[in-house]
Formats: sequence, structure tokens, C-alpha cells
Amino acid sequence: MPKLTLQDLQRLPKTDLHVHLDGSLRIPTILDLAEQQKVKLPADTVDSLRPFVEVGEDCKSLVEYLRAFDVTLSVMQTYESLVRTAFELAEDAAKENVRYMEVRYSPILHQQKGLTLHAIVQAVLEGLALAEKQYPIKTGVILCGMRHISPDISLRLADLTVAFKNKGVVGFDLAGAEENFPAKRHKDAFGRVLQNNINCTLHAGEAYGPESIHQAIHLCGAHRIGHGVRLIEDGDLLNYVNDHRIPLECCPSSNVQTKAVKKMADHPIRLFYDLGLRVTVNTDNRMVTNTTVSREFQVIHEELGFGLEEIKEVIIMGFKSAFLPYALKRALLAEVVHELKAFKPGSLESKKEHL
Repeated sequence: MPKLTLQDLQRLPKTDLHVHLDGSLRIPTILDLAEQQKVKLPADTVDSLRPFVEVGEDCKSLVEYLRAFDVTLSVMQTYESLVRTAFELAEDAAKENVRYMEVRYSPILHQQKGLTLHAIVQAVLEGLALAEKQYPIKTGVILCGMRHISPDISLRLADLTVAFKNKGVVGFDLAGAEENFPAKRHKDAFGRVLQNNINCTLHAGEAYGPESIHQAIHLCGAHRIGHGVRLIEDGDLLNYVNDHRIPLECCPSSNVQTKAVKKMADHPIRLFYDLGLRVTVNTDNRMVTNTTVSREFQVIHEELGFGLEEIKEVIIMGFKSAFLPYALKRALLAEVVHELKAFKPGSLESKKEHL
């Protein structure tokens, strides 16, 4: 199997369907925003702040992983900061040839300084739209309910999702700590979203077992599953997910950090792919995990044996799994398939064609 370089993988067209805005800031931007807003951070240089917002493989759990968000959220409470962070996330993604990205976040977490929920959504959409004008990237927004916050709040966020349907918001999600916070408590919110013909995805099977995935699909109507690594524990449910082509939003490096899997060699994405499941590769949190989509593909290439043709197939699965209207998806897929066919590792001609 020819070895692919990071540069090769950066040149491939890609999606990122599972990326959290508040986990994907640039560290210098956090420092800059904190200075502007007079927010006290636990450190005041890039190197000294890094341990507070990036986690390594020695992270003990999902709960520990989520502590970084206390820092990021402290500087994401103004309209301007949301515009800027959304723009920079899309800019960073575009620079590694991510062609389509779905950015998710929970507006309820950005109200500490009095912003309305509508303004919070509008700010992120504005930042993404600015990036789309400058770079060859398309974006959508997924709004998140939070498992540990009241189901009534999830219902409010579901209504917000409905209000921004066809205006940039493409889906609804349920995020946050999984254990002791079952998805079924929030099923009314998902009912509201589904009644309005809007797509939904749920974090499930990351820090809790396959019954969490079962609830996500059968009680909340999930069209995709965020993470889903614990699906490996229930063969019957796995076959259902496979038969119904329910995509899995896999985030390999993040799953190792949160201890959803012990080590990369144990990650079930290889088995899922071999069994025919629709798997996608995503960053989860670009800054907290210190990764890019290209690096995630490098990880599964080097540690799980995914070859170039398999990577191309996973890339196509990503575009097929996008929460996009069929006509747009079909046009984007045709463009990407043409590019993938022409792609050759290390080929300057391939690079010139893209430019």
C-alpha cells in the first residue's frame, strides 16, 4: 500500500460533518478576544494557555475533555466574537480543502452577556457566509440541545432550528455528557424538528453503551449518529444501522482522548467500514483535539490500514451523508468524484488542476 503524506491528504476534497465551534478556536484568537473583552484566562500566552484548551492522550474521560470549553465559552459571548470564530473555523477548514462543513454549537451557552438566541445564530451564520465568499467551501449549521440542561431548553432550541430552516441551519443535535442524561428526555424537541422536516443527529454511543444509540434512532429519529463507537457491542443494532444506511460521524483522535476507545488500534471504524457501514471522518474539536480532517485521515491510514481507494470511498460517504438538499448534494458529489478519480499522490498535475 503506497504511503500517503499529510500533504496528499490535504489536497483531497473532504467534509467535516461533526465539528464543534466552541472547541475549534485558534489559541491566539482566544487571547485576543479575552484582552478585548477583559476576560481573565488561566494563562496569558499561547504556550501557557495550550494545556488548558488542548488535551492529549492522557486525558482521563469525556468530562475532563469538556473542561476546555469553560475557557473557550468565556470569550464567545459577544456578536463579534461569534462572527470571528465562525469565519476562522471555516477559513482553517477551507485551507485543508474541506469543501463542505457542518458547524455545531448550542446557542444557549452564549447568553452570558445578554445576546438573544436569534442574534447568536445570526452571528455564526454571518461569519460562515463571509468565509464562503472568500474560500471554496460550503457550510451549514447544526444547533445543539444539551443532555444535562432542561428538556424545555431543548424544545426552545428546536423552535430556533425551525425558525432558521432554509436560512443556514441544516440540523439539530443533542450533545453533552451522555451517562445519566438519556436522550429520551429530549424526545419532544426532536419531535418538533422532525415534524418540520428537518434533519437531526445525536451524540450517542460515545460515553455510554449501544442502548444510547437505540434511543437516538428509535425514540428521537436520528438520521445520523455522532461517534457511535459503542455500536460494536450490539450486533443486531449494528445490522439495523447498516441496513438503513444511518451514517456514523466518526472522530477517531477525539475518541481516544475521551476514552471512548482505549487506543487507536481499538477504534471500530475499521470494522464498521469492512462491514459496509456508512462511516465519515471528522474532527470533533479541531483545537481541543489538536487535529484537522487531513490528520484524522492520516491516523486511519497509518494506524488502521486505510488505503487510498478506501479513503476515497469514506470521503464520498461524507458527501453522501451531508444534510444538503438532494440536487445540491448530487452536484457536489459529481464534482468531488471527478476530482478523486484524477487524484494521484504527490502529483503536481493533480494539484494544478485543483488550483
